[in-house]
Amino acid sequence: MYLTSLPDHSDPGFDEQLHFSRFQQHNMVFDAVSSRSWCPRHVGCLSIKTVRSGEEWYGVDGRRLAVRPGQFLLLNNDQEYSCHIDTTEKVRVFSVFFKKDFASSILHDALSREERSLDDPSLSGSTPEFFQTLTDIDPLLEQQLAGLTAALKAHGYEPAVMDEHLIFLLHHLIRVHTSAIRQASQVDAVRFHTRTEIYRRLCIARDLMHSTFMERADLSAIGQTACLSVPQLVRQFKAVFHKTPHQYLTGIRLAHAARLLKHSLLSVQEITSSCGFENTSAFCRIFKMQYGVSPIQFRSAH
Repeated sequence: MYLTSLPDHSDPGFDEQLHFSRFQQHNMVFDAVSSRSWCPRHVGCLSIKTVRSGEEWYGVDGRRLAVRPGQFLLLNNDQEYSCHIDTTEKVRVFSVFFKKDFASSILHDALSREERSLDDPSLSGSTPEFFQTLTDIDPLLEQQLAGLTAALKAHGYEPAVMDEHLIFLLHHLIRVHTSAIRQASQVDAVRFHTRTEIYRRLCIARDLMHSTFMERADLSAIGQTACLSVPQLVRQFKAVFHKTPHQYLTGIRLAHAARLLKHSLLSVQEITSSCGFENTSAFCRIFKMQYGVSPIQFRSAH
């Protein structure tokens, strides 16, 4: 199914049972624009959540995650979550929900045909247990999502055509998972399950930084959220992501500042505060170290 609007769960006429039953019967694609949307509880199927503009917030396992352009959130089968959009600007949402038996058959076929040397028991099942974390949209996935969008706009939801696109998306998810397992192997631990659990906690820390980069950084709070001590957080984060948490957070802030310089009319002072930097002079100095030019010169060039 192809939906171009988000349901209003607060509407007295909203049929919740009918709406959620569709996720068990069909693959679902949402391509919608909204500034107000709220789903207090959904137990979904395997899904990819992205936004083309703005941000959408999710509640997953007691934590809040912001999905913004350039990243996607992947949620497993039977994961309970909430989501909401509440902003003055329009948010363009693009999400794909895979029907359970469709995803299971495709993933089982893909995994049974490909030899895998990784020590990952989850790959032996029909549907892997994916890491539920924010992940960068790489050029290949961007191309696949663009092709899916173009096909929907040109022909609507043609099941045979859509199935082909969704098969390639599922194969991409396996590649993403394989890459994550390789990252997890760099965790300083002996047992596979210990490495996987610590990696999952590091992803929670990383997601928190992506979602709240504009706030004051607090290693203790980040470690507490991820159930890691501060020394453990810093040591393992550097081993896996090759940057300290502070270096990684600075990179997030600089990347967001660069996007604002390109696509907004906010002043450098306003960008400084909205990206979590303490003062404008420090921001300009760090920005020039990263990009080789001042923020004003960067804006002029773009």
